[in-house]
Amino acid sequence: MWFWFTLAAVLFWGTADLFYKLCSDQGDRYSHLKIAVMVGAVMGVHALLHILTNNIRYDPLNMVRYFPVSALYMLSMIIGYAGLRYIELSVSSPVGNSSGAVAFILCIIFLGSDAAALQFTAAAVVSAGIFMLSLFEKQKKSVALSETGNEKKQSGLVAFLFPVLYCVIDGLGTFADAMMLEAVMDEDQALLSYEFTFFITALAIAFYLIAVKKQRITTLWRKKHLAAGLLETAGQVFYIRAMALNAVLAAPLVACYCVVSVLLSRLFINERLTRVQYAVIVLIVVAIGILGIE
Repeated sequence: MWFWFTLAAVLFWGTADLFYKLCSDQGDRYSHLKIAVMVGAVMGVHALLHILTNNIRYDPLNMVRYFPVSALYMLSMIIGYAGLRYIELSVSSPVGNSSGAVAFILCIIFLGSDAAALQFTAAAVVSAGIFMLSLFEKQKKSVALSETGNEKKQSGLVAFLFPVLYCVIDGLGTFADAMMLEAVMDEDQALLSYEFTFFITALAIAFYLIAVKKQRITTLWRKKHLAAGLLETAGQVFYIRAMALNAVLAAPLVACYCVVSVLLSRLFINERLTRVQYAVIVLIVVAIGILGIE
């Protein structure tokens, strides 16, 4: 079941990325924080409903135990939202989701693996494919900048640092999550801890925006933001199940939701792909199929 949980997370999170991009406004310096508010609000509602409908006993102290993981995830996500104000989704998503390779390597070193050789190879192909997509995009942006001579363009080196930071921080978060699920708590406690922590963080951010920065509360509520929050939360539900069942293989596979993001960016916001990028995407899809073979 870990494979199907992972695939569901890939689809939900890949689509969420599209809405994150649609919610990002370079003219609004707080757009990334507004996205975080909505995501946290939806997660808080889901956490409460999850407890009530499944009669789960939740220990609030788990929020403290799980906080290092929650903090890494939330920080990486907010950095990712900020980066989307300045950089194309088709660039940001593959680069950021190289975090799957970081987590994969750390899980192999510290947690070990009983995966078959074919699955191990497929996971390596997925990680390599994501890295190749990020490399191609970086080269394409470098050429574009040199041709225009616009060194001040926000899609340059500084903007590229946003997904790189996301990659490192999210990779550490995924590895920490795998260790937590391995020895400290089950997936329900982990999911609820993350969602409640994000909800509390969202309340703090909303207070900051309204009370300090004098933003109107209506600007925090948009249909696109709600869709992003719902998709992110749905992806998180399936992701935590997949990680609890098979963290070593789920980590690199989940990271390939960038493939969905790249394709959707091409279909809906006209971001162009090269033939080489399409070829790499096909390679990743084939590797995903291999990973599903038990």
